[in-house]
Amino acid sequence: MKDRISIHLEDGVADVQLIRADKMNALDDAMFAALIEAGQTVAEDKAVRAVVLSGDGRAFCAGLDMGNFGRMADAPVSDAPKADGGSGSDVTKGLAPRTHGISNRAQYAVWTWREAPVPVIAAVHGVAFGGGFQLMLGADIRIVHPEARMSVMEIKWGLVPDMAGTAIMRGLARDDVVRELTYTGRQFTGVEAEAMGFATMLSEEPREKALAMAREIAGKNPDAIVAAKKIFNSSADLSDAELLMQESVLQDNIIRTPNQVEAVLSTMEKRAGQYKDRA
Repeated sequence: MKDRISIHLEDGVADVQLIRADKMNALDDAMFAALIEAGQTVAEDKAVRAVVLSGDGRAFCAGLDMGNFGRMADAPVSDAPKADGGSGSDVTKGLAPRTHGISNRAQYAVWTWREAPVPVIAAVHGVAFGGGFQLMLGADIRIVHPEARMSVMEIKWGLVPDMAGTAIMRGLARDDVVRELTYTGRQFTGVEAEAMGFATMLSEEPREKALAMAREIAGKNPDAIVAAKKIFNSSADLSDAELLMQESVLQDNIIRTPNQVEAVLSTMEKRAGQYKDRA
């Protein structure tokens, strides 16, 4: 993982960076593996209270490494690398097996950030194309440079978005907008992305803005933050009655605990909260 992604933890904030800058952080097999390992690392570390996901160098992530496409074009179907960056069986059949919960390996490189128990903030600059665009969608919050360029680029290679993008896009933008971007593969800017619903906010310094927001979140009761993300992650799958019950159950689990009491005391005393690591 260390040659593809760096993780620096300070004051509850995990600063996660794609560091394949010479390739604009393109997704090769090692990067897929590193994204999954990084997601699992921050999920398991109880000291992590918020995550910032960014790319080093000129781009957030330029999408799938072009070398993968070259091998797909040159090899027989039975020997070609899978679209998720791996290798092995028939690419027309090789992605259906669920290898990571509800997802396959390529999807989990994105979905792991949705499953992370703490908020994930993507800081996006340069380009976020294809799989890189889907990776940014996996975050809870997306802070994007106004001039960043994005694309649902898979159609350029005769493919459909297959890294959890379809599942996430439908909750962010209008159906006709998602269809148009997917059918055309056209590029759009950060300004357009905000108008469509893909960017939470714009910033000339997205990484600095993301780190500042992550530090603010890390200063809150971590148990409440984790519960809030759990509610939001469940909302699409639960009925109104089930969601209301989940609110009540999770609140019962939080109220009057030491961290919740500390939230009240620190607010009344106008000081920073001193919280124990998340449960």
